[in-house]
Amino acid sequence: MKKGGICCKPQAISRFWLRRLCEVALLSCWTIVLLYAWARFIPTGYQLPIGLSVSDLAAGLAASSSLIILILCLWLPRKHETAIGIFVYLLAVAVSSMTIITSGGVLSPFLVMWIIVAIFAGFFGMVILGIMSLLIVIQVIFAIIQQGMNTQIIIGYLFFGFLPLVFSLILWSRRQQVDDNLSSLETKLSAVEGKSDVVINTIDDGVLAISREGNIELINPSAQQMIGWDQGDALGLSWKSVLKLVASDGKEVNELENPISQALAKNQPTHSDKLFLLTSSGKRILVSIVSSPVGTDGEGIIVVFRDITKEKAEEREQAEFISTASHEMRTPVASIEGYLGLALNPATAHIDEKARDFITKAHESARHLGRLFQDLLDISKAEDGRLKNEPEIVNVNEFVKEIFDGLTMKANEKQLNYVFMPDVVNESGEKSLQPIFYANIDPDHFREVVGNLIENAIKYTSAGEVLVNVSGDDKQVSVSVKDSGIGIPAEDLPHLFQKFYRVDNSDTREIGGTGLGLYLSRRLAEAMSGNLRVESEYKHGSTFYLEIPRVNNTEAKHRLDSVDNQPAPQPKTTPITSEELKSTPKENTETAPESKTPPAPTPTSTTISIPVQVVDSSKPIAQPQEPKSQKSTAEPTLAEIEENLKKKRQRESTSKRKQT
Repeated sequence: MKKGGICCKPQAISRFWLRRLCEVALLSCWTIVLLYAWARFIPTGYQLPIGLSVSDLAAGLAASSSLIILILCLWLPRKHETAIGIFVYLLAVAVSSMTIITSGGVLSPFLVMWIIVAIFAGFFGMVILGIMSLLIVIQVIFAIIQQGMNTQIIIGYLFFGFLPLVFSLILWSRRQQVDDNLSSLETKLSAVEGKSDVVINTIDDGVLAISREGNIELINPSAQQMIGWDQGDALGLSWKSVLKLVASDGKEVNELENPISQALAKNQPTHSDKLFLLTSSGKRILVSIVSSPVGTDGEGIIVVFRDITKEKAEEREQAEFISTASHEMRTPVASIEGYLGLALNPATAHIDEKARDFITKAHESARHLGRLFQDLLDISKAEDGRLKNEPEIVNVNEFVKEIFDGLTMKANEKQLNYVFMPDVVNESGEKSLQPIFYANIDPDHFREVVGNLIENAIKYTSAGEVLVNVSGDDKQVSVSVKDSGIGIPAEDLPHLFQKFYRVDNSDTREIGGTGLGLYLSRRLAEAMSGNLRVESEYKHGSTFYLEIPRVNNTEAKHRLDSVDNQPAPQPKTTPITSEELKSTPKENTETAPESKTPPAPTPTSTTISIPVQVVDSSKPIAQPQEPKSQKSTAEPTLAEIEENLKKKRQRESTSKRKQT
């Protein structure tokens, strides 16, 4: 039990304090023996003061105690350390008490020894404090018997005897509480250490602890099973001889691509899931490796790795299934979209307004379904490395402006403040000068990303504004799309670019979407060596930033000039007859200009050479950019083609009659 903050039982003493106690007690005993020898056996011609003389009894007790303490200093048993500490302390108390009593009592110069010894009495608990107090009382009684009731002597004994004990009580009163806290903390740490050992030894992931020198200090059973090394053989060895990493082609990974080497060198966490682990039997397994530094001074790293061969195989199977299914389903959807488009064309079909409304909705749904299949195909290509990236020099300002203008109608339908920031004029009515930014990117990828960002801004903004801006510096170009829409909650921001992830709240449930657009946009941005990020506040709108590397204007113009000087490729022509032309309503054709001279007679079945373009109806057709000096002509419809053929036959028959 506890009393006054100090345990009634003697306190446990550590090995450190026991050795320090033995050294102090030994020094005290040797001091007394030296003074006794100086006064009795060493002829120095100098006589010690009478107060410093040591009696034979005190010297004998000090000599015998010093011998015992010396043995304990040289040989400290690991058991019964507390009992030995108390025994040594009581020897020191006995030596100091005997020396004081035999050299003048309360007036003895050796009284300082008692003060030092008494102050450390509380270290051993209330039992030792009680013994020390009892010794003082006995000394007071002994002084009264010898000298009578001498008030000065009694006060001296009480003052110099009990005052150090009071200091000791105050000094060591909190020791028990600290010891209890340390004991509790030690118990908790032991429990945590035990749980950690259980977790490390039972998880399926391999765990290695590597020191800053690169030696293995810990290896769990799962790592031993995967690598093929026993714990006794792996501990203390360099990790390079145990954990051998190779690339997909079987070649050893260099230092710059090795996540473990980089974690040790830079003291930063690393991750990789594209390397193979070479086991002791020569087998290669695909692993995911995470290396985490320990401490801030490069004390070592913890390496966690697991076999992901089966996981990656399943992902490939899923990607192949999605790719195959999307490709097969895109064909009939394209046909449906094409026939619905023909039904809506007044030149090919006549329908009433009610049917037109139904067919229009069906046509929009077919187009949406076609875009969904195309997104699935693009995602599967991006994940398995089949996504093509064909970069070319692009004027980012003009390209973004073109995409912006193409979506103006959607913004006007919602009556939004739709602004392209480089076109904003200042207060004086003059347009501010904007730098021209060039980038070496894939135009199709860039168009899809920017278009998706602007469409999302319009979709998720019921009222307010959508601002599109192009800015940058010497190294990169930034395309920003800012809206005042519903915004994105903070808890959804880390998951926004994940596949099939959509913000689920009352504001978004009525707005359609698949959760693939932003995921694909980020993959396309990464394919262009760029980055896609977002800043958003819920209920206050969002701003998306597409950052891509910039190309120097001089270099960009030089490369554009070299491309313009190359001869343009001629379109391939395919001969088809007029009967075949009627059965191919989706082909784009061009008619030759009329000649002023009458044409020569030709057979009834006329063969015309026209360029044929295969149209993928699952995604919008990107119109090619023409030189500014040429005017773009609209593509002829089927009715116009048939009308031209009819006029041509009439001219041929008129020519025949004139010749006759």
